[in-house]
Amino acid sequence: MTSRFLWSAALLFAGGAFAQPSPYAGEQARAIKALSEQEQRSLLAGEGAGLARSAELNGFPGPAHVLEHADALGLTPAQRAATQALRDAHRQRAIRLGQALVEAERALDTAFASRSIDAARLQRLTAEIGSRQAAVREEHLRTHLEQTELLTAPQVRQYAVLRGYASAPATHHQHHPTR
Repeated sequence: MTSRFLWSAALLFAGGAFAQPSPYAGEQARAIKALSEQEQRSLLAGEGAGLARSAELNGFPGPAHVLEHADALGLTPAQRAATQALRDAHRQRAIRLGQALVEAERALDTAFASRSIDAARLQRLTAEIGSRQAAVREEHLRTHLEQTELLTAPQVRQYAVLRGYASAPATHHQHHPTR
């Protein structure tokens, strides 16, 4: 009797474990399954969405935040104009590249949804997506490189402080006792 009870309890537990919903539950209604609505909006708007984190967190400022802190960084009129031009050109390129990535993801999703996918098509579509992802990321990272060249070393250090990546240098007032 005990063994039958344990077997029944094990089956009930196992059945409950299999009934757990997937973390993807609810995402099947997405227009493009691999991208959330927010991810699509971000790509289509040319936003970084963390793609330039390697640059940003290693001391390479981005133009949007440099313009946000222009006064605190003491940008010259020439630096401000060059940063604005960089940001505008970057945004146009990032939007174009983001649109291409969203369309590549849409093609993959459509191929699966229509059941017109095979191994060869899968390889082509994922290679296209990988190439487009790399291009989007490179655009965001390259813009940080270009922005850094427009700033002085003290401005780059101040940017890190303003963004919370570094502490402000302490001002030490040395007191020299009278002898």
